Amino acid sequence: MSDINVVVLVGRLTRDSELKYTPSGLPICRFSLAVNRSRKQDEQWVDEPHFFDVEFYGKSAEGLARYLLKGRQVAVQGELRQDRWEKDGQQRSKIVVVAATVRPIGPAPAGDAGKGRYAQEPNGTKTDQFANGNNGQAPIPPGIDEFADDIPF
Repeated sequence: MSDINVVVLVGRLTRDSELKYTPSGLPICRFSLAVNRSRKQDEQWVDEPHFFDVEFYGKSAEGLARYLLKGRQVAVQGELRQDRWEKDGQQRSKIVVVAATVRPIGPAPAGDAGKGRYAQEPNGTKTDQFANGNNGQAPIPPGIDEFADDIPF
């Protein structure tokens, strides 16, 4: 039997996503996700947040990055990867979620019109994503549905 490495998370972005490119031009979208776990403490329920670093690769990441803003709720499906490196002679490691699918859920957070408006191109220049009009509102990218109250899978 082979091993299984699958993770599904639904949470909110703790900061705006970052879009960068590898030297070969592969887009990488990075963001941090907060997922709350409710647990009972004495007689009250309390939320215990857990934070996950997420990486999303490819053309889909490039198209979706401008919509992944702080506070936005998303569903992420992917796998766990352990990054290892050495710093000051000590071995270090970090677990990262490598996303295969990222789906925005519900509307963008209030007051975010104009945020995420510019995308950084591989050559370092920034391009205006809404130069065609739209009053600063981000259009929904093709293939992305807005889910009012259902989990998208």
